[in-house]
Amino acid sequence: MLTRAEWRRIRNPAISAFCLFWVLIGLGVWQIYRLHWKEGILAAIHVAEISPPIAMPANPGRFEKVFVTGRWVPGKAVLYGDEVHDTPAGPIEGGQLVMPFRQDSGQVILVDVGWVHETAPVPAVEPSGEVKVVGYVHKPEAPGWFAGQDQPALRLYYTLNPQKMGAAMGFSAVAPVALIEIGDLPPPGSPLPQPATGLPRPPNNHYEYALTWFGFSIVLVIEFLLFARKRLQEA
Repeated sequence: MLTRAEWRRIRNPAISAFCLFWVLIGLGVWQIYRLHWKEGILAAIHVAEISPPIAMPANPGRFEKVFVTGRWVPGKAVLYGDEVHDTPAGPIEGGQLVMPFRQDSGQVILVDVGWVHETAPVPAVEPSGEVKVVGYVHKPEAPGWFAGQDQPALRLYYTLNPQKMGAAMGFSAVAPVALIEIGDLPPPGSPLPQPATGLPRPPNNHYEYALTWFGFSIVLVIEFLLFARKRLQEA
């Protein structure tokens, strides 16, 4: 049991450590809540992936699998991004091929048909006539601090902006969002675009974050006990 004089020697550090301890515990508990919330989102994404796609609504969410019907506009494309894919033969450079698709309503929507081993946009050969394209919606991006400089004359883009891309292909207006096509990967070595194989998934690192905050709280207790012991021995 501490005497009044001993308590006075460690009172302020003890109060500070006590408050910080509960802050750390609160942060850990908050991450546990976030973990359960994120698991719910991931479960909903899994259900959407194994379910049939729905006709694209007016305001689709990013984690919905949707489809549009219409016809490909031939001979037009832009290249988006600057990605390097690792292969058994070594890294190869390329980007996402974006092509226009005219929906039955008449509106043109830009479709990211997949990654291609190209440094200039070459339109892929798509089926003629009425087709259905399955994918998920991607909203326009704002240029980041380290984004490359778009080159409209070369139809090379580093920021996914449907309006700017559409203008480069000669369209006065396109849908305000892009569609990321979902499909099967072509055989290895094929020059065909490599589409997305599923819906995007947000990272779920909240369990690790919770362990980190709880770990900090344990370290704080140990550090304070060592500090208090040393302070009291100095009395």
